[in-house]
Amino acid sequence: MNPAGPLATGPVFSDETVAPLAPWSALLRAGQTLTIVDVGGNQSADFLVFNAHDTDERYSVPDTLAWQGNAYLREGSVLRSNLGRPLMTVSGNEIDRQDTIGGACSKESNTLRYGFHTEHQHGCRENFLAEAARHGLGARDLVSNINWFMNVPIEADGTLGIVDGISAPGKRVAVRADVDVLVIVSNCPQMNNPCNDFNCTPLRMIVTDAFPTTGSDSA
Repeated sequence: MNPAGPLATGPVFSDETVAPLAPWSALLRAGQTLTIVDVGGNQSADFLVFNAHDTDERYSVPDTLAWQGNAYLREGSVLRSNLGRPLMTVSGNEIDRQDTIGGACSKESNTLRYGFHTEHQHGCRENFLAEAARHGLGARDLVSNINWFMNVPIEADGTLGIVDGISAPGKRVAVRADVDVLVIVSNCPQMNNPCNDFNCTPLRMIVTDAFPTTGSDSA
């Protein structure tokens, strides 16, 4: 386990390791921060977030990008919902840019892109479906996602690429919950392109509480 700790102050609420290829989820209260640690380096963490009290409100790529006027996520980026409201804010980030336009891999896309010999491999879509089912969600609830630590450059002609990563072992990103949220993560199992350096490795998920508020000083 890489020793890198949380990118947030406050007491640690939970600290879990997500095995290669596996999904993960958690409910975060408003004010809690999730630090995602790229333990092995260049391991994509596919990420969805929902309003915990009304999962019909969920992360929206177009709302997020339109409000910030930038195609990438960086420290200070606000993850907005399909209603335009803040769900989470990127409160710390140790790589140049984070992707939210590359989408998620699936058995179907693997077969189309890389051939029928990949048909047995599951992808992030399958991870999302398995983990979402634990919270009463299904295929209709899956939307375009964030890919923490994945390198998706936009070329001069507007095309996208998935290329060697710009992360490294122990690099971190932190997102603070602006409201109570449900977070679902797929530790990307993709082995057919460079998004995971062709070597899937663990992720570490550290949730920290905000410092408790103190009562107002008496006169």
